[in-house]
Amino acid sequence: MEKKNPLLSFFTSEWYFSYPMTLMLFVALALVVWRLLLNMSAKSNLDALLPDVQENLKRKGTKAALALCETETGLIPKVMYTAGLQASDQGVAAMRRSMQAAVDHEILPRLNFLLPTILAIAKIATMVGLLGTVISMILTFTAMNSEAVKGAAAGADMAKQSEKIGLALFATAFGLMTAIPLVFAHVLFKASITKFEIKTKVAAQKLVTLVQKAKSGDWGEEEEEDRGKKGRNREEDEEEDRRGSRARR
Repeated sequence: MEKKNPLLSFFTSEWYFSYPMTLMLFVALALVVWRLLLNMSAKSNLDALLPDVQENLKRKGTKAALALCETETGLIPKVMYTAGLQASDQGVAAMRRSMQAAVDHEILPRLNFLLPTILAIAKIATMVGLLGTVISMILTFTAMNSEAVKGAAAGADMAKQSEKIGLALFATAFGLMTAIPLVFAHVLFKASITKFEIKTKVAAQKLVTLVQKAKSGDWGEEEEEDRGKKGRNREEDEEEDRRGSRARR
């Protein structure tokens, strides 16, 4: 007797459970990939952006810094920094409130987008798999009872029904195979949201500091460092001129 592939038998014999569960698996994978792409687009290189924001605040004012942030794609400059700079004329407290509101009402909802659906599919897949196993077991034991009443051969009956019991357990296994990676992905996404929220608080404080310096005109050590660099550059230029003069003589 040719041995059948248990997985193939599950898809052919228990198609009314295997097909919906397969569909849920592919939908869940698509949602996870979509969420990963959204997370990538939400990131921004603040180490490269903040010097440009500072330069615009120093040279051109708040409007130039605001225009720069509006051209960015990351959530922190595009949403939070824009909200903060728009409220900068009303003071530091207004900036903080505006940025916190942007985080609570715009950034966090965007970061949590699709996560409830992913978690729901993980839970539903487990329950559908368990339901498939229970229904298949009920049908199998009912068939065993009917064959026992009819007086079927014991050996053939046990071999046939044990195969059906194995197929019934495939439903639970398939549900767990779908749910476990989804729950793991959900936990990782939640952890990344927590890290991103901490990053927003640090970034907000940096912007507040830059705006305060721009309003007071006191850039402190940064201006001294710039003047020092310019002075060193002038000295180097003068030294090169003197060397060139001596060479011509």
